[in-house]
Amino acid sequence: MSPFEQLEKKIQSKQARTGIVGLGYVGLPLAVEFAHAGFSVTGIDIDPEKVAAIHRGESYIQDVPTSVLAPLVRAGKITATADFAAVADLDTINICVPTPLRKTKDPDMSYIVSSCQEIAKHFHPGMLVILESTTYPGTTNELMLPMFEKPGLKVGEDFFLCFSPERVDPGNATYQTKNIPKVVGGITPACTQLGAAFYGQALETVIPVSSTRVAEMVKLLENTFRMINIGLVNEMAMLCDRMGINVWEVIDAAATKPFGFMPFYPGPGLGGHCIPIDPFYLSWKTKQAGIEARFIELAGYINGNMPHFVVDKIQNALNDHAKALKDSRVHVLGAAYKREIDDVRESPALDIIHLLDKRGAKVTYSDPYVPQLRADGVIPAMSSMDPETASAEADCVVIVTDHRNFDYPRILESAKLIVDTRNALKGYQSEKIVRL
Repeated sequence: MSPFEQLEKKIQSKQARTGIVGLGYVGLPLAVEFAHAGFSVTGIDIDPEKVAAIHRGESYIQDVPTSVLAPLVRAGKITATADFAAVADLDTINICVPTPLRKTKDPDMSYIVSSCQEIAKHFHPGMLVILESTTYPGTTNELMLPMFEKPGLKVGEDFFLCFSPERVDPGNATYQTKNIPKVVGGITPACTQLGAAFYGQALETVIPVSSTRVAEMVKLLENTFRMINIGLVNEMAMLCDRMGINVWEVIDAAATKPFGFMPFYPGPGLGGHCIPIDPFYLSWKTKQAGIEARFIELAGYINGNMPHFVVDKIQNALNDHAKALKDSRVHVLGAAYKREIDDVRESPALDIIHLLDKRGAKVTYSDPYVPQLRADGVIPAMSSMDPETASAEADCVVIVTDHRNFDYPRILESAKLIVDTRNALKGYQSEKIVRL
């Protein structure tokens, strides 16, 4: 029986020993789905706190309740370790590690490289390796394949290598790991076939594509599409502001067209790991090919400038109330990058807090999901305050993240001035409200 046939049989019988490198917001939910499907899952993460939490059956990921994780740990369906030696006993391994951008806007592949180097030390024939970390087209083939394909180990015959972009949307109660369609592309058709078979055991819908490059480009197209459209509507918001037009009313009216228009909404800037970062992987790759990604660069510039636009808006609103921004008390509602989550990665709130602090404002914040903000050399350490009390005491309140459990009517009643960057006060009319 060939390595392909042996692994296919193990996958179909759910006897394949499954591993996941990186137990964050992508890896841990994936581990839970494969464990629910009947596989035994070994998580590998270099963070000892995450490993210890899983040993206790405690979840640190908002989308994975402890009540769901704990029984799987007790049943031995999910285990965790910081030791890559566990790879020697695995049949499949998914790599779900971060892929940040350097300050120069080029990809930081160090997490992928170090993970592959550790896996390679314990690599063996018959393994299926799938990269899920967002990256530039060509990563799987150009960077990973040479680390595993050695004399006596041929891809598509002795081992199998795929790319499958993660599509996790933190805090989305409707679409989660299990029911988000899973795109997968392999180095060879046999790789794709095994990758699709593997995901098909645990997830509802699998979309095979012809290559790893196609799969890698899928994620970048999805997020570039979103970033560029947000950039367009953010620019429209700035134009409408200058012309005295309510951009939110414009969007709502345009959205009544039943074809040819999809509403996007302006905001204080982009946050999260994907939308602000992924398109620049594509931009970087196209520059290598001698092509300038003008839409991406322009949208990135516009979106990156939104926190500055918001702070200017705050300063002008205070000026209209005969107050200077310097020494004014400004209270920020929401620190997470979007509503109902605890994730502050790339959050525009952090940029806004930094810019306000830099201009001499006395800044406080409230966020029911983010009780503490750590000092990072850009913003000082801060603790979340009671939103209603702090809003009443502030000279200006800024709605940056529109969490649903903020009591907006009471905040509007007690606040002196509100700059609303999310249209959270839609339907309210007051001279206190300054909209984006």
